[in-house]
Amino acid sequence: MRTDPTTLAAVRNLGILAHVDAGKTTVTERILYATGTTHKRGEVHDGTTVTDFDPQERDRGITIFAAAVSCAWDGHRINLIDTPGHVDFADEVERSLRVLDGAIAVFDAVAGVEPQSESVWRQADRHGVPRIAFVNKLDRAGADLDRAVDSIRERLHPSPLVVQLPIGAEDAFAGVVDLVRMRSLTWPDGADTAAEGPVPEALREEAARRRRVLEEAVAALHPAALEEFCDRETLSTGTLDAALRDLTHSGDGLVVLCGSAYRDRGIEPLLDAVVAYLPSPLDVPDVRGVHEGAEERRATDAEAPFAGLVFKVSAHTTGRLAHVRVYSGTIEKGDTVRDPGTGRTERVARILRVMADRHVRLDRAVAGDIVALAGVKSARAGSTLCDPGAPLLLEPPVAAEPVVSVAVEARRATDTGRLASALARLAEEDPSLVVRTDTETGQTVLSGMGELHLEVAVEKIRRAGGPEVGVGRPRVAYRETVVGGVGGFVFRHVKQDGGAGQFAHVVLDVEPLDPEAGVTGFVFRSAVVGGRVPQEYVRAVEAGCRDALAEGPLDGHPVTGLRVTLTDGATHVKDSSDTAFRTAGRLGLREALRVCEMVLLEPVAEVTVTVPADAVGAVLGDLAARRGRVSGSETRGGTTAVTATVPLVELFGYATRLRGRTQGRGTFTTCPAGHAPAPRQAPVR
Repeated sequence: MRTDPTTLAAVRNLGILAHVDAGKTTVTERILYATGTTHKRGEVHDGTTVTDFDPQERDRGITIFAAAVSCAWDGHRINLIDTPGHVDFADEVERSLRVLDGAIAVFDAVAGVEPQSESVWRQADRHGVPRIAFVNKLDRAGADLDRAVDSIRERLHPSPLVVQLPIGAEDAFAGVVDLVRMRSLTWPDGADTAAEGPVPEALREEAARRRRVLEEAVAALHPAALEEFCDRETLSTGTLDAALRDLTHSGDGLVVLCGSAYRDRGIEPLLDAVVAYLPSPLDVPDVRGVHEGAEERRATDAEAPFAGLVFKVSAHTTGRLAHVRVYSGTIEKGDTVRDPGTGRTERVARILRVMADRHVRLDRAVAGDIVALAGVKSARAGSTLCDPGAPLLLEPPVAAEPVVSVAVEARRATDTGRLASALARLAEEDPSLVVRTDTETGQTVLSGMGELHLEVAVEKIRRAGGPEVGVGRPRVAYRETVVGGVGGFVFRHVKQDGGAGQFAHVVLDVEPLDPEAGVTGFVFRSAVVGGRVPQEYVRAVEAGCRDALAEGPLDGHPVTGLRVTLTDGATHVKDSSDTAFRTAGRLGLREALRVCEMVLLEPVAEVTVTVPADAVGAVLGDLAARRGRVSGSETRGGTTAVTATVPLVELFGYATRLRGRTQGRGTFTTCPAGHAPAPRQAPVR
């Protein structure tokens, strides 16, 4: 069966990205209402949304789990994923972005770009996901489209292409001028659809000026548009539309629309822009994978062998579901698929189109689809599923490294086994949750992306009928790093115990990585000449060095931020082996780190605290007491937003403290900012 290109061209796989409380879920709900998928507007504050269906999401009023829905607009099928906006659930965003072709970035017209806006923007940049922007909440007091666009330009560095002009301001916001087609779109109170008309006379001059600005900006970025602009001194609607589409696909321009999702104003033109400017599965590059060590590409075609990526695993009343983006081929109910990562094969029991917590059964899914599969019990988030006769391993999403841990235990000893099973299920559904046993205390430790992340995980166990869980105090994930290296460190591993011996001689240079170079973690290289250490032993030395990074010499924390160079070595004709050189790498680097100058690193976060102007002094003093470094502040309409970098360990319990200091009027948001040296009496050598 051949994929119908006209059908695939009418598919849009996109996500909605935003900072928490920018109105992302409300935008999703209004899209579902405008497309006729739902017949009642879902409201976050009422707990009636389609995508925030989990009880915890409705209780907290935030999106916690990425939820998929499907709808239709203007002959196109839109597969939409509403992603979390809270920093603790950024890994849900990462896994979703891996399988999306485009995205709507939602911004608050009052706040502009916020910390998590920047984080999700960088995530989308890493995956090369084309975006359009929707500046929301234009009906709020203090809303300003131009100021929001300026913050997008200054903090995210795209080239904004504003295609709309608001009609009315704040509570009087009534609609928009479409600068591409030079028409007005207004939404009278209570109206479900836009009323189209001419540009209001009072806005004609400003609309003409902004249309000219848009044409000039597009011509500066798009060669074909520039040619027409030079010839005619204007751009036709067709040329402008085509150029906006090209610039969106390439990422060279950012189409900006505006509206108020809560008041149902601006959603229809947003959907028109999704169809007109965001890519279909045919517009994105062929998926790349690996087979027998060689890179292989698969076309978006149902005649190609089946290949799909599992980006999410969820538990449902009907059983375990693996959410899959189908990149190539066709999969039908009853087909056998293979996981090339594990070598296991399983039978697909059901194929489902997902509508948040509801499902529609399908007979098949084809390239470009996002569906859920039942029956593939061993698949995990990041697993590849493919045709057993044509194996292909796709690159999985990279799981974030946990930064906060708590000890957990069953309150009743008889529930220990039940707790272990519940934690295993949590880690299976959310790869950013890590469960381990502390070797010193024997405690079970649950690690995640923040206090809220862990709180939600424990509450999920309770609500699922699991055991009562006791939770210890949060702890952060410290690291150790090299600030002063060592050169020519010699280590010789010799072992003789009657049988075959072990011999490995290595010479190592250890130095810190330059953070300005953008390289992080661990880098290994070999500078051995003359074949004194064979290549297979070089790989063993690298593996041993990686083993040594698990525990540093200061306090036993993982080591990061260093480069190790193997400069020389020696072998024995009989006693050298991979095992011997791996042991030499592990023990040699461990000893080398003991003579390096080391420092302890702690996770830090960028914190934005928004408080009334009369509470700024108290907040600044409290941030200083928490070792915070203030980087800026901005005052708008009687409130001040203070930005600071604060050690994560100092933020435990900060929400309660802030409410007390501001009589409940203060709020704050956080965004991971890496690691920084922790206070210590002196560097340890």
